[in-house]
Amino acid sequence: MFSPGGSPRTNCQLLYEHIQELTSNDLRKRKTAAERSMIRLGITFNVYGEEEGTERIIPFDILPRIIQGEQWSWMSKGLKQRIIALNMFIDDIYNEQKILKDGIIPEHVVKSASSFRPQCVGMKPPNGIWCHITGTDLVRDSDGEFYVLEDNLRCPSGVSYVLQNRQLMKQTFPGLFEAQFVRPVDDYCSQLLDALNSLAPESVEKPVVAVLSPGIYNSAYFEHSFLAQQMGVDLVEGRDLVVRDRRVYARTTKGLKAVDVIYRRIDDDFIDPHVFRKDSMLGVPGIIDAYRAGNVALANAPGTGIADDKVIYAYVPEMVKYYLSEDPILPNVPTYVCWDDAQRDHVIKNIADMVVKPANESGGYGMLIGPRSSKEEHQKFVELIKANPRNYIAQPTLALSRAPVIIDDHLEGRHVDLRPFIIYGRDIYVLPGGLTRVALRKGSLVVNSSQGGGSKDTWVV
Repeated sequence: MFSPGGSPRTNCQLLYEHIQELTSNDLRKRKTAAERSMIRLGITFNVYGEEEGTERIIPFDILPRIIQGEQWSWMSKGLKQRIIALNMFIDDIYNEQKILKDGIIPEHVVKSASSFRPQCVGMKPPNGIWCHITGTDLVRDSDGEFYVLEDNLRCPSGVSYVLQNRQLMKQTFPGLFEAQFVRPVDDYCSQLLDALNSLAPESVEKPVVAVLSPGIYNSAYFEHSFLAQQMGVDLVEGRDLVVRDRRVYARTTKGLKAVDVIYRRIDDDFIDPHVFRKDSMLGVPGIIDAYRAGNVALANAPGTGIADDKVIYAYVPEMVKYYLSEDPILPNVPTYVCWDDAQRDHVIKNIADMVVKPANESGGYGMLIGPRSSKEEHQKFVELIKANPRNYIAQPTLALSRAPVIIDDHLEGRHVDLRPFIIYGRDIYVLPGGLTRVALRKGSLVVNSSQGGGSKDTWVV
């Protein structure tokens, strides 16, 4: 929000002046009102393994994060480039595997990934699109540049909080919102529905779309129900669907109803017990057979999780150059892959300064932040890396940018990241802004809601 000299940046000047006019009591009242609205609307997030209760609101800070329009245009262009390359990579590794044959990515890196699905080899999704909805995490370092921290292509969550946060902000700062010319986010659900409709077989005039949820105990169930309601489509669970003659039907009070497109919020492992985990009670037996026959479309396509693997992430810049013959617009955070002997030695020698992450964990779990950890924790991770080097990457500890948040009766800086959402349908749509996640614990670099993080509205002005 502020330049190094301490004065507010140009795009934040109006917000700064507005806050200056408010008393601490005014800010507190507006924050409390926003939180009450979240509870009333049921905007909650389930936290697994918490004894004091599983359902809570994600802390919402009412001071928006502001991004200049020109900078957003550059970021949006970079996100589109990245999604195109990732989609080409997923299609390639499940079909011709040219990138492996040409040695751009070592074959063992892909084949050993826990998210690689041999069952998806030979699949051809509708329109050649695998990753219809993506949430890409961006961070800003001390050099002022944005870097891609990770890609989320399996079942990225958080967009419902973007849409609800925006409604709360319009109520909290209506005058300021009007004065800033903030780009709207309200059309996300219509863009999503349009992309889902575009996946239906050409012979279907009015596609029937459904959102497939694991159920009420899933951490993002609020989002599943919210998106279904906003799009005006059915919210279903696996037990609500049945496959007959390679067609998917929903059970209704009037009998079976054919379903053409499914926005799935269930991981690959659980979607079809005939193909993946046989003990899954969440999925639909036979749905992959119907998908292969072209009788139902799934978004995201099965197998997209390969691009979420953090070791695969390290090779995305090479993918962009290989498939598009372009330099990446958005850079990766410098990344060391521990399967490589030389890079592993470097990581072990410098582990006190590194962030070490397992390849497939999410939510901020299972990672080491070297500068914030003890020597005992360093040694523990050295042993973990040596025992399974393929499973770990390491990155330098970034000085994540901070934004002001309300803490009790005053403002303090807290580290933030940004998750824009990208829809790949007939065209590629990037939601202006996205979800700014906040590490509310003082000094913490972990922004995940499962680890006590909060959120902000993001204004592209």
